[in-house]
Amino acid sequence: MKLKLYFKHLLIASLLVPGTLFAQDNKGVAPTDSLTLEQVVNYALENTAAMEQALIDEQIGNKEIRASLSGWFPQISANFGGTYNIKRPQQPIGGEIITFGQKYNSNIALQATQNIFDNNLFLATKASNSRKLLLDQQVTDTRINTVVEVSKAYYNVLLTKEQLRILDQNISRQEKQYNDARSRYEVGIVDKTDYQRAAITLANIRSDRKRVQESIKASLAYLKQLMGYPVEQELNLTYNYGRMEQEVQVDTTELLTFDRRIELQQLQTQRDLLKLNTAYNRWSFLPTVSAFANYNLLYFNNDFGNLYNQHFPNSSVGIQASLPIFQGTRRLQNLKIAQLQEDRLDVQLEDARRAINTEYQTALANYKGDYTEWRTVQQNLVMAEEVYEIIKLQYDEGVKAYVDLIVAETELRTTQLNYYNALYSVLSSKLDLQRALGNIDINR
Repeated sequence: MKLKLYFKHLLIASLLVPGTLFAQDNKGVAPTDSLTLEQVVNYALENTAAMEQALIDEQIGNKEIRASLSGWFPQISANFGGTYNIKRPQQPIGGEIITFGQKYNSNIALQATQNIFDNNLFLATKASNSRKLLLDQQVTDTRINTVVEVSKAYYNVLLTKEQLRILDQNISRQEKQYNDARSRYEVGIVDKTDYQRAAITLANIRSDRKRVQESIKASLAYLKQLMGYPVEQELNLTYNYGRMEQEVQVDTTELLTFDRRIELQQLQTQRDLLKLNTAYNRWSFLPTVSAFANYNLLYFNNDFGNLYNQHFPNSSVGIQASLPIFQGTRRLQNLKIAQLQEDRLDVQLEDARRAINTEYQTALANYKGDYTEWRTVQQNLVMAEEVYEIIKLQYDEGVKAYVDLIVAETELRTTQLNYYNALYSVLSSKLDLQRALGNIDINR
């Protein structure tokens, strides 16, 4: 009996576990996971609203391309009609009045048309590859923006949490100093201004901690929004800060290559489409040629009840060509419009190159400035820690006044907070520089 019960539980578990694993894979992560940057970005690339909309837009565009090419298939239609002739036509013939037709008539018609040469369809065919490329480039552009924005939001949350940790350490240290100062006052070693200053400093740090704590909630909410993460689900993040410090490096000697920018690639694809449109307008004087086949069933009778007892079929096949001869210079004006649209896009391309160069120069300058500031603050942090330890030791020995300890404590806390602000700035400016160079990795 125990063996049977064991196998019964094993069977139930084997049925439930795959479903559980599938549900976890469908979400990408489990609620208890602590996500790395790579996992956060991958989740965003699969779930963010911007990516979902971009992929839907791509599907819509592909359907539109297929719809525009459907004209090459045979076009088949059916028509039905019925008529009751209230007053049939009459005409005198040979001295007699002859009435033509029957009171009731009806017809069923089938028609098939096959395009042989159509300038619009040739344009749609030639432009289909460029249109698909443009749709793919739009998705790529969205992926690049998603990687950059999500990475910045991720860094912001982590570094703000690190600031909160620093403030917690400061509160713990300041509480001890406050208690020590009060004890010294109570035994008459110092006056009450020492512990009052300690109380003021402690209150200020607690206020800063509350502000940072609330800002983390807002930062997490923004990151969830960018990721497409469930609002009600807890989001846990993890990172190696040593690795984060190592990743601030970027090659600042790399030259800007315009063709690597997706924005320029999109404009170049649009220019290819405009060239095809100009060619189409040049060929607009060519005829449209198609083949057709018709089959009709005609019904006539003076008695409605017997209308469909007998039919009179007829059928035909043929070829037809339509050639516009004069349209009031419309084709000429359309051709000039297409050429002007090309000229306008050429101007836009050149302006885009200048804008990309400005973006690159700005991102490079910001990165160099932020990197220098980060390195400076990093060195200042080491000195601030050393200064605090020395003054703390001197204060404990009665050499330094309490105000000197407060100043050292404030400088240490400010330098610590500035360090993580500087680290976030240099990581963000690195992302901006990589985007300006076209080096954002979207194949994750």
